[in-house]
Formats: sequence, C-alpha cells, structure tokens
Amino acid sequence: MLYHLFDYLQQNYNLPGAGVFQYISFRAAMAVIVSLVISLLFGKSLIEKLRNLQAAETIRTLGLDGEESKKGTPTMGGLIILAAILIPTILFAKLNNVYVLLMIFSTIWLGVIGFIDDYIKIYKRDKAGLAGKFKIIGQIGLGVIVALVLHFNDDVVVREQYKIDTVSEAPVGAEVKEINGQLMYFQDVKSTTTTLPFLKTHQIDYSKLLFWMDDEGANKWAWMVYMLVAIFIITAVSNGANLTDGIDGLAAGSSAIIGITLAILAFISGNLIFSDYLGIMFIPNQGELVIYAAAFAGACIGFLWYNSFPAQVFMGDTGSLALGGVIAVLALMIRKELVLPILCGIFLAENLSVMIQVSYFKYTKKKYGEGRRVFLMSPLHHHYQKLGYAEPKIVTRFWIVGIMLAIFTIITFKLR
Repeated sequence: MLYHLFDYLQQNYNLPGAGVFQYISFRAAMAVIVSLVISLLFGKSLIEKLRNLQAAETIRTLGLDGEESKKGTPTMGGLIILAAILIPTILFAKLNNVYVLLMIFSTIWLGVIGFIDDYIKIYKRDKAGLAGKFKIIGQIGLGVIVALVLHFNDDVVVREQYKIDTVSEAPVGAEVKEINGQLMYFQDVKSTTTTLPFLKTHQIDYSKLLFWMDDEGANKWAWMVYMLVAIFIITAVSNGANLTDGIDGLAAGSSAIIGITLAILAFISGNLIFSDYLGIMFIPNQGELVIYAAAFAGACIGFLWYNSFPAQVFMGDTGSLALGGVIAVLALMIRKELVLPILCGIFLAENLSVMIQVSYFKYTKKKYGEGRRVFLMSPLHHHYQKLGYAEPKIVTRFWIVGIMLAIFTIITFKLR
C-alpha cells in the first residue's frame, strides 16, 4: 500500500525521499519494526481482552511440572502473530505481486482454520477442537490452490541463464548481462524445477520423477507430482509446528529462526548476482517475499515478549497451524521446499517422535499384550520435561539446535 503510494508521489510529484521505498532492504526493515510494534502494543490489549472473554484453553493433565500454573492462561494469541504479519506486509509489499497475494491468502486461510479449532475448544468446551479430518482437508485444499497458482500463473517463472562469449551469440531480443565477469543471456520460462542440496547443479525437475513416461508426457503431468509434494509439505510442516507448540516460546522462537533463514534465501533467489554466485536459480519478482518473511520473523520475535516463560498468552492453533503452513508455502515459492527437512529439523523431530511413539506402542501392544514406549512422553519436548529439565532450558537448547540447522541449510548451497 505505502509502496504504491510513494511510487505514485515520486513518479508524479518527484517527492524527495519517496524513492527509498523502491529498496527491498528498507521496506523489509520497516516491516520488522512495524511487526514488533504491533506485537508489543496490540498484544497487551488483546491479552487483556482474551482474559476478560475467558478465552483459556483447558490444560490437559499430563503429570508435568508447572501444569497447574498454566491453567487460566489465555489462548488464541496467534491473532497477535497474524496481525503483525499481515499489516506490515500490506503496508510495505507490492500488492500486485502474485507471490505476496498468495502469502496473504495462505496466512488468512490457515489462521481461520486454527481460529475455528480454538473457538470450538474454548467456547464449545470440546477438548478435541475441530475434527482432525477437517484440518487435513483445509491443509490439502491450500496445497492444491498453492500448487495450481505456482504452476499455471503466467507471472510465476524461472529465469534461466546461458553463458556466452560474445553478445552476438545471444538470441535476438534476449537480455544480455555481465555477471561476475561472465557474459550471459536470460530467458524466463515456466518450470517444475526446484532446489535440491548436495547435487552439483543444486536443481532437480519434478518431471524426472515420472521416469516411465517420455519427455513430453513427463513435462505435461509434472504439475501433478508438484501438487502432491505441496500438499505433503504444507500438511507436514503445519502439523509439526502445531506439535512443537507445547511449551512456552518453543514454536515462536523456532519459527523466527526459520523465518529469518527463509528471508535470506528469498533475497538471494531474487538477486541476480548472489543467485549466480551460489548457483541458485534466479526467480523474477520474488524479492517481495523478503518483506513478508521479515514481517513473519518480527511477528514471532514480538510474540515472544508475552509467550516466553512464564507465558502470559498461548498462540493456540490460530498461530501454530498458520506458522507451519506459511513456512511451507514460502519455501515452495522460493523453490527451497526440499531443504525443509534440514531447516525445520525441530518440527521434523517433534513429528517423528509422535509417529514413532504411537507406532511402537501399537506394535508392542499387539505383539506382547501391553503397549511400550520409546520416549517417556511425546512430542519430544515433553520427553525432556519428564527427564526433569526445566522449560527454559529445553526451549533454549532447541533454539540453539534450530540456529545450527539454519546455518547448515545455508551452507548446503555451497556444497556439491
């Protein structure tokens, strides 16, 4: 909104200083500042309102230390996060950019699903909340929409680059630039290529997974493979963030680390020089996602002001489902979805701990007549609580692991 306003003022009235809004770095910095301000100012009043509305989720009795002290703590704090993401994005990003519009849509979509879940838990007194099948349907629906838009929208392209020795070698009308001392020409193409770390080219085409088809058939139906991948990743990461939201500050802090990393990767992917240096595909018009990612990181950090131990508010599914889901969508947009098992290692570990625990319990109950457990309790953070670790220590150590995974994720782009 402000970008378009100041662009108009610069173009028509040559307003001094208006040109600063052309810089993504400036708008990203402003998005962080505004998201922090919204979190701090809006958060306090919303927490008070939620407390007056008795919007407190029933705390399950799990036999963990500190359970009693959490009773009565307001939930639905994810509304703070959603506001702190959406308002700066609308203010500072280009609102005619397909990536930005799809991120706004995804945030609202998942936020509504989470809100309905929290509402049922609180006001309908149903601990189960929204039935799991409806959550899955919502996540699958978003996966289908995201995949279709990213594949079929004409504005979603990859800019392929070709090295040449002289300008005359480039096709007529092709853009030619000298990057890092090398002449290149560029062509924008529709592609189902994505990033895969550790490979020499760092790229893999989803059409290659349809190896039993000829090239024409594989290219024609590659979007179906991409859709299945999108559905799986959005569902897995969204549920992983939801499971991680079990102790004060863990989900918000972990998401902030991931958000900062995705902001860096979005900036690199949208910058011709950096993307060429790191051998990463350049994606036109994608730099605007840096503003969204910056607002996302700022919202998560700002929420920690009230959610750090001891929490004054819980984000609830309103926040956790949205956080994980938009992380997945953002990664799909910058074509870095296949690095999420590394970057979102905390979410993955939480997911796997539940799957292992449930599967092993059912297996041993069937085989031995009684269920046995691998962990003292799942998800994984509860296992460490059972071992006697204090919540702040668990959260801090998980954050440290998250930072290590984020650094390693970036390093993978220089590994061949």
